[in-house]
Amino acid sequence: MPPALTALTEMPSPQYVMSADGLRIATYQWGEDDAPTVLCVHGFASSCRDNWVSTGWVRDLTRAGFRVLGVDQRGHGASDKPHEASAYGMNAFVDDLVTVLDTYLLDSVLYAGYSLGARVGWQLAVQVPDHVERAVLGGIPDGRPLARLQIEQARAYADHGIPVEDTVTQNYVTLTERVAGNDLRALIALAEGMRLGDADPDVAHPPTQQMLFATGSDDAILERSKLLADATPNGTFVELPDRHHFNAPGSRVFRQAAVEFFTQR
Repeated sequence: MPPALTALTEMPSPQYVMSADGLRIATYQWGEDDAPTVLCVHGFASSCRDNWVSTGWVRDLTRAGFRVLGVDQRGHGASDKPHEASAYGMNAFVDDLVTVLDTYLLDSVLYAGYSLGARVGWQLAVQVPDHVERAVLGGIPDGRPLARLQIEQARAYADHGIPVEDTVTQNYVTLTERVAGNDLRALIALAEGMRLGDADPDVAHPPTQQMLFATGSDDAILERSKLLADATPNGTFVELPDRHHFNAPGSRVFRQAAVEFFTQR
C-alpha cells in the first residue's frame, strides 16, 4: 500500500477526554487542524476503527479536504466500559460529545453518525444546535433503540454460557463478538440503560439543521427512517442499494453522498 494511502487509513493512538462522570473517552484525529471538522460517531457494538476507518470513510473525508475527529463512545473501543445501566442514558452520550468538542476547542462541526451514533447525533443537534452545522444520520430508527434485545437471555449467555434462543438477541450477540475488544456485559448494560427514560427521536421537535438520512434498502427500519427524514424540516434521504443495517457503513453510495453533502455550502 502506498505510504500516502496508509497515512490516511491507519489508526493513531487514542487521545483521551475525561467525561463529566469520570470515564475515559477515546478520540482520534486525521487531516489538517485548520480544515473543516467532521465528527464521526459509530454505532452499537462497533468502534471508530470498525465504522469509519475500515470502511473508507476517513480516507474519503480527508481526501476531500476535511479533518476527521473520531470517537469511541462509552462502552466501546478504547473508551471505558462500565457495567452499570445507569451509565448509558442518552444524556450521557450527548454530554460526552459536548465535552469532546469543548476539549478540542470546536464551536461547531459537521457530524456523521451511524445507528446509535446517528441517534445520539439527532439528540446533539436538538439539544445543542450551535455545535452541529449539518449532519449525516445513517441507519437511524424512529423506535426505541435496542428495544427488541432480550436482556435476560443476553445476560445468561454472558454470565453462564446459556445459548440465546431469541433470534434478534443472537444477532446482537454475534455483532458484539465480531469486533475485537468488545465487552458483552458492558453492551448489555448499554442496551438496558438506553431504555431508561424516553430515548426515541421526537418527531415533534426535530433538528432544524440540514440533515442527510441514509438507510440500506434491505434494512428493516427503512420506512421508519424515511418518516424521520420527512419529519425533519431540512431533511433529505438517500437509500443505499442492496445494504442491510450491519453492512451499510461500507457502502460507496453512502460515503459519496456524505462527502457531497458536507461539501455543499
